Amino acid sequence: MEVRFADEDLQRLEVDPDFNAGFADEIVVAYRKRLQLIRAAPDERDFYALKSLHYEKLSGKRSHQKSMRLNKQWRLILEIVSDDQGRFVAVISIEDYH
Repeated sequence: MEVRFADEDLQRLEVDPDFNAGFADEIVVAYRKRLQLIRAAPDERDFYALKSLHYEKLSGKRSHQKSMRLNKQWRLILEIVSDDQGRFVAVISIEDYH
């Protein structure tokens, strides 16, 4: 799937090996692995199939967003967006859920 970023730091975090945006190395490594997986997936059904991702829809004001675990504490927040060029994943943020 195509990936777009809500923040330049999130885009840089994927490609710049010396940049960590203030996150622990474990989170950065997990983030980069998730983005490789997202880019390789033909559509979001693959995310549901991999139970270890804990890919789930958020609720309340964030019901239009989804999350994917980076580890037990941190989650990658995403939106699946459709436009005239097709569907893509918008990477919104990395958040501490504890």
